[in-house]
Amino acid sequence: MLMKSIAAGLAGTALLATVAFAQNPTATTDKSPTAATTATTTTTTASGEWRASKMVGLKIYNDANESVGSINDLLMDKSGAVKIAVIGVGGFLGMGEHLVAVPYEKLKFVNEAVAYTGTGANPSAKPAATTTTGAATGTEKTTTTTTTASSSSKWYPDHAVFNATKDELKNMPEFKYSE
Repeated sequence: MLMKSIAAGLAGTALLATVAFAQNPTATTDKSPTAATTATTTTTTASGEWRASKMVGLKIYNDANESVGSINDLLMDKSGAVKIAVIGVGGFLGMGEHLVAVPYEKLKFVNEAVAYTGTGANPSAKPAATTTTGAATGTEKTTTTTTTASSSSKWYPDHAVFNATKDELKNMPEFKYSE
């Protein structure tokens, strides 16, 4: 009896499968373009652009090359422009971290590695570069920095600079996500 039931089930399945394969998809006579054919892209390559996924975790240094935190999140307006960077300060492995929100335009992104501050020879260091800031009124400030070589083909900057100490950032109001 069991064998007859199994044989009848297989025969019924075979008949249903045959009917399903015999059906042809219906042809449409509508000449209007579909959404898939009207979709356009702006570009197929994006040289010089940064991946947002690579920005999270990016180290933040101050002007004295001291590590002050890292980017935890980027907040944007409805048009897609990034307005705020949420920076995590202190803590260890995400525990005890103090989150602060800073205006995105206040961050300066750098493609070169952080200046080498150790003792001894650094074989990968470039020659020192001199930069001048301020107006040419005799009040300009000259600084010399040494940076190491980095790849310009990355999809993210090496680090960001924000002019504040770690203590100043910890004293800022804590950022909390509203639900």
